[in-house]
Amino acid sequence: MADHSFSDGVPSDAVEAAKNASNTEKLTDQVMQNPRVLAALQERLDNVPHTPSSYIETLPKAVKRRINALKQLQVRCAHIEAKFYEEVHDLERKYAALYQPLFDKRREFITGDVEPTDAESEWHSENEEEEKLAVKAATAEEPNPKGIPEFWFTIFRNVDMLSELVQEYDEPILKHLQDIKVKFSDPGQPMSFVLEFHFEPNDYFTNSVLTKTYKMKSEPDKADPFSFEGPEIVDCDGCTIDWKKGKNVTVKTIKKKQKHKGRGTVRTITKQVPNESFFNFFNPLKGKSDEDSEFTLASDFEIGHFFRERIVPRAVLYFTGEAIEDDDNKEPSQPAECKQQ
Repeated sequence: MADHSFSDGVPSDAVEAAKNASNTEKLTDQVMQNPRVLAALQERLDNVPHTPSSYIETLPKAVKRRINALKQLQVRCAHIEAKFYEEVHDLERKYAALYQPLFDKRREFITGDVEPTDAESEWHSENEEEEKLAVKAATAEEPNPKGIPEFWFTIFRNVDMLSELVQEYDEPILKHLQDIKVKFSDPGQPMSFVLEFHFEPNDYFTNSVLTKTYKMKSEPDKADPFSFEGPEIVDCDGCTIDWKKGKNVTVKTIKKKQKHKGRGTVRTITKQVPNESFFNFFNPLKGKSDEDSEFTLASDFEIGHFFRERIVPRAVLYFTGEAIEDDDNKEPSQPAECKQQ
């Protein structure tokens, strides 16, 4: 057994521990009286992040109870905001009807079905004098094509978001695009909008109109009402393109060699596989929830919003490039929130 010596009835190791503790306290007091040590400790305390949640946790229960009451008020505000956006949608529908006669006339000028009058084509610009001189210098042999050739196709080329989607084999098809329209859902119907792409007769498909429908929701999420920031696009539907034989640019034919398991003979088979194309825009992904598909859908929603909010209302300015310069000089607008369900 170990030998424990005692001093006045107290074990010697306990006495030693008490002495060490006393020495440690004295050393700590001396260190804490050192101004440099205190400054270093204060600096470390200042650098410790103070999060709002950590602050809330320190509040008395009575204060937390009042904060919960404020949150209830905030939820009610979110529901009022949702109603506000529903009325905004109604206003958009109302004013879309007022814009449409002007957009119809725009289409007539673009296609060349109607020639603008001198009064309609008068425009004062910074380079007005230079333009007048250029007109006077123009010869009678100068070409005078019908309407404004490749109007919408030029917009696709000018806007990066769209040009990234367009393949070389899409270009001759897009040159037949004559108009893009936005249609809003009828009163009393679920919130949505439809993009209509109007094409002249062409060698690629028989459709005169291709459509893309975006379904929206303006309602706070029950599980997370504070995330509500306005209408969100929750789904989209495309349309069937009736491609003419051999003209479908959304698929490509590949040849593949296949070996027979029993006989060992090799044969060549052909199969169609998906092909990158702008016209995949009319065949959105459905039922997938992986990261790539969610990114694709988010991009799809962003493009639909851009057509609706920017391209269709201000088409001529994207054709000339003026709107693109304005966009570069401004903060990007926030689109309707996009979610996959």
